[in-house]
Amino acid sequence: MTDKAGRDRTLQSRTVLVRRHSLVTRITHWLNAVNLLLLLMSGLQIFNAHPELYWGQYGADGDPAVLTIGARETESGLSGFIRAGEAELSTTGVLGVSRSDGEPTVRAFPAWITLPSYQDLGAGRGWHFLFAWFFVLNGLVYLSSSFLSGHFRRNLAPVRGQFSLRHLAREIADHARLRFPEGDAARHYNALQKLTYLIVIFLMLPAMLLTGLTMSPGMDAALPWLVDLFGGRQSARTIHFVTASLLALFVFVHVAMVVLSGPWNNLRSMVTGQYAIRYREPRS
Repeated sequence: MTDKAGRDRTLQSRTVLVRRHSLVTRITHWLNAVNLLLLLMSGLQIFNAHPELYWGQYGADGDPAVLTIGARETESGLSGFIRAGEAELSTTGVLGVSRSDGEPTVRAFPAWITLPSYQDLGAGRGWHFLFAWFFVLNGLVYLSSSFLSGHFRRNLAPVRGQFSLRHLAREIADHARLRFPEGDAARHYNALQKLTYLIVIFLMLPAMLLTGLTMSPGMDAALPWLVDLFGGRQSARTIHFVTASLLALFVFVHVAMVVLSGPWNNLRSMVTGQYAIRYREPRS
């Protein structure tokens, strides 16, 4: 038998449970998920107060914006749009204009995705700063535990050739065909996971933290070099927004991969720490 069905009939499967995530990793993972969600919702509330992004030190109504989410009056009523440079896209009903009590309302992001749901810049800032501190403290616990336990060295450090273009291209192709590792290969993070986690942990999250601090007048006074580092407070705000958007995209793709590669097995590993690995072996 040479076809795939024939080969499958000559193999038998066995499942082995392995310990994949420590207790600290599991707890900080779920706390991070909650913190990120609330940071995103409160951040969108803050953005709604002035839904434009600029580059440089200054930015206000009338200044050239690199990104605008807004609305304009048309013959048929309010029309929402998102504009980046010279390019513009109609977003009525999604961004720029949404419905409140059945009536169209000018609002960059709709009420259901902001914290609080009603427009209140002060409350949005309060929620954002509160959960930002929770997020930082939780991240410090995760980083300390991961370094001390050897988690980074064992699970995130790349092996030789793992980040080569050929290897990454092969893994991308396998993921596109929904072919996920089995056997011993499933015991460790693949190259795409390692590369993504390293970028998020050591590049995107620090960038989001530092740009957030740069927008604080108090931190500007204590650490004036932060403003120069990012080329101005408005540049820092733009980078902060872009980084937060990329993190939201990362979470979306992460959840999608969890569902596609086995939701129960992945969820169990992040709740109990136990992960099931399937081995396919020749029948005796």
